[in-house]
Amino acid sequence: QVQLVESGGGLVQPGGSLRLSCAASVTSFSMYTMGWYRQGPGKQRELVAGITSGGNTNYGDSVKDRFIISRDNAKKMVYLQMNSLKPEDTAVYYCNAERTTWALNYWGQGIQVTVSS
Repeated sequence: QVQLVESGGGLVQPGGSLRLSCAASVTSFSMYTMGWYRQGPGKQRELVAGITSGGNTNYGDSVKDRFIISRDNAKKMVYLQMNSLKPEDTAVYYCNAERTTWALNYWGQGIQVTVSS
């Protein structure tokens, strides 16, 4: 059974930082594209950042130059370093694992991030 478990969320003041972690129990983790998505109140789920099996990264326009995604294939972990947080970053953040060639796509249960003074 595949599981993605997020951790590291919580309440932070504007301008602060948080680091999200996602632990994946999936075989051949290194072959997956990993991503972080978020869904704010009354909003659709959106891509925050993604990292391919080869280490290429992409970011949503609203988080470029503030967030950094990384992965540790040996530990089957993916991270999202979030800096200069803004109130509009408040959302439930979801970890995603995708292996397109095998039509595999998995989601974590989500973790709340609240940016407020």
